[in-house]
Amino acid sequence: MRLFAAVLPPARAIDELAVAVERLHTLPGSGGLRWTGHDGWHFTLAFLGEVDEEILPVIEERFGRAAARQDPFPLRLHGGGHFGRRALWVGAAGGIDAMRLLADRADAAARRAGVAMEEHRAYKAHLTIARSRTGFDTDLRPYVEALAHFEGTAWTVGELALVRSNPPVPGVPGAQPRYEPVRVWPLGR
Repeated sequence: MRLFAAVLPPARAIDELAVAVERLHTLPGSGGLRWTGHDGWHFTLAFLGEVDEEILPVIEERFGRAAARQDPFPLRLHGGGHFGRRALWVGAAGGIDAMRLLADRADAAARRAGVAMEEHRAYKAHLTIARSRTGFDTDLRPYVEALAHFEGTAWTVGELALVRSNPPVPGVPGAQPRYEPVRVWPLGR
């Protein structure tokens, strides 16, 4: 199964972001982007990749410990950015240092559980809202400029989620990956 650790924004934050993203659809070139579905909006903390179900109990135990060591923290959706011409994202503000620490703890928990993780790199809090379509060369800067003043309502991050990623249905135009939480742990002791 394909797994990742994540922070899942609450429905209110998703609704606020949906309004901002809907406005982006009116910008020139928006057809050159593959927009992610609202149910897939999340902050990935650590990508575990393909994992044997046999080690899932060890992963769950390690993630439970990581969540217990992390206090809840404030967060809000804020502004936007892009990775080259590949991906458009919304950022975060508030407890960024705490989120970075939670990402580091999730990465370490996966490694200790025996997951062969990619090389560790500095965590950048981002929630992907669109990716460039193959064959399109969409300039993402106007979208980032449109998101510059976006400020979501703050909430308290109180959970660490282990999420399963199911690939899109092959041959179905516009099909999106489907995400399902496998397990969620409260933060703090």
